[in-house]
Amino acid sequence: MMKPRTFYLALSLFLSLIFSNSIAQQTMTNVYGRNVQSLNGKWDAIIDLYDQGRKNKIYLNKKPETKIDFYEYSFDHGYRLNVPSDWNSQMPELKYYEGTIWYARRFDAAKQHTGKTFLYFGAVSYRCRIYLNGKEIGQHEGGFTPFQIDVTDALKERDNFLAVEVNNTRTVDAIPAMAFDWWNYGGITRDVFLVSIPKVFIEDYFIQLDKTKADKINASIKLSEKISQSVTVEIPELQLKQTLKTDVNGEVKTSFASKKIKRWSPSSPTLYKVKVSSENDQVEEQIGFRNVWVKGEDIYLNDKPIFLKSISFHEEIPQRKGRAFSEADAVMLLSEAKALGCNMIRLAHYPQNEYIVRLAEKMGFLLWEEIPIWQGIDFKNEATKAKAGKMMREMIMRDKNRVALTFWGVANETQLSEPRNAFIKSLIEITKSIDTTRLITAAFDLVRFNKDRQVFVMDDPFIKELDVVAINKYMGWYHPWPVTPDKSIWDVAKGQPLIVSEFGGEALYGKTGDADVVSSWSEDYQATLYRENLEMFKHIPNLRGTSPWVLFDFRSPFRFHPTNQEDWNRKGLVSDQGYRKKAWYLMKEYYDGK
Repeated sequence: MMKPRTFYLALSLFLSLIFSNSIAQQTMTNVYGRNVQSLNGKWDAIIDLYDQGRKNKIYLNKKPETKIDFYEYSFDHGYRLNVPSDWNSQMPELKYYEGTIWYARRFDAAKQHTGKTFLYFGAVSYRCRIYLNGKEIGQHEGGFTPFQIDVTDALKERDNFLAVEVNNTRTVDAIPAMAFDWWNYGGITRDVFLVSIPKVFIEDYFIQLDKTKADKINASIKLSEKISQSVTVEIPELQLKQTLKTDVNGEVKTSFASKKIKRWSPSSPTLYKVKVSSENDQVEEQIGFRNVWVKGEDIYLNDKPIFLKSISFHEEIPQRKGRAFSEADAVMLLSEAKALGCNMIRLAHYPQNEYIVRLAEKMGFLLWEEIPIWQGIDFKNEATKAKAGKMMREMIMRDKNRVALTFWGVANETQLSEPRNAFIKSLIEITKSIDTTRLITAAFDLVRFNKDRQVFVMDDPFIKELDVVAINKYMGWYHPWPVTPDKSIWDVAKGQPLIVSEFGGEALYGKTGDADVVSSWSEDYQATLYRENLEMFKHIPNLRGTSPWVLFDFRSPFRFHPTNQEDWNRKGLVSDQGYRKKAWYLMKEYYDGK
């Protein structure tokens, strides 16, 4: 019998061979500001439990034409799935499904005579192959970042047939890997568009306030072709406008100076209309401007130290038991964070959809965004490192113009080792090669109590590579108190700002019990745990932010206590039905006091 690890390595190799050599392209900047045709809606679906679909070429969608023809598949009159959405929440039979499902739909498209058309996916979880009119046109791996494919020459004006082979099987070389504490949703989980643009278009731009100067805006623009052409950047409200020439690589950089800039902040989330145009293309969007940097143990926003009143949530609507994907979903999640008194969101543990990111900056939230380097990652695997680098690029390229983005996260709860250090350092280098204006952080769970010194310490020299150090520490839940909270002194990351990025414990909403008994699973004990942690925070001298885990109860097969969890992580301050637990009010009072 094959050993479990051998089996999963073999499965990983098989899937990597199937879904290798991706030809999906990095997406153009600001797809939502382009001329798009939505392909959202009901799609036909075939559940391919034994991965027979490609062998039988079901992407050809053949029909019997003679008396002797027959095919053992049909997209017609079968399953229908909503796009965007996960498949797990749409049918009871698919609740735990991990494997392959084929999506298909027909559509008409205007023929491009002078321009181009791209097929854009906001995200497909986890790996996919794309087929258009019977031919494979692209592949992608990674369940939380967008990709696009040039389909200009593959489209017909009438009756295009699009098929997408989606697989969410967990593998050791995937990101995240074999085990993770959230639901493994599969499917086409975000928007699908046809994007029409000119032949030479504005592929990328990066427009942001200087890291430290309050009156200097830096801008870089890149065309889709290596061509010298006029481009214009304009911010009408600030009466700023420049027309420039790209170099032979189709790129240009410039700066603007203005004393009129009103800087974005949580209390005043100012956004400006920014227009970028070339000889054939124009795109506009709302962009904000702010400065953020670290000095000593403080985090500065617009020249003033800030305390980060944060919360985490998953891209999930608990009442629907499914992935969040719409603007209405974003309103629901962010409104509860606003009610709690937060000024920051940690988007756990992956890049969440653009509706959340864009609404967050309108509502005045700082954001921490990360890729799912969550425990169990094979840091020795070069292919996995390459995947992580690609995901990091895709995340940063999508959101680098979002003023709310304050932290790029590169890891969560990893163990000290040379392979880990090299892996994470490569992600930091990739991040800095694109964006040097944000702060880089990672969350660690390595803080221990030193009995001789009677203090909490952490021995991981890698933290010196980071701007801000974040600590996950579940005192009173996974870790009993070695001393009382009022004597819980921390000597961690001295000289650097520190965030307690996760703390808390589980409670089943409405459950009463002993306030000092961990196993009561009660709101009463969860409230006690929060009071004690809030007391401990007074004794962390370089504490510059807190982020309880987590805003809402969320689904996780990790959690199988038959009466108190039932596939739910119950650490939420708000229940899966939307009811606030006792600890919510304690955290609200703490944040209001800050």
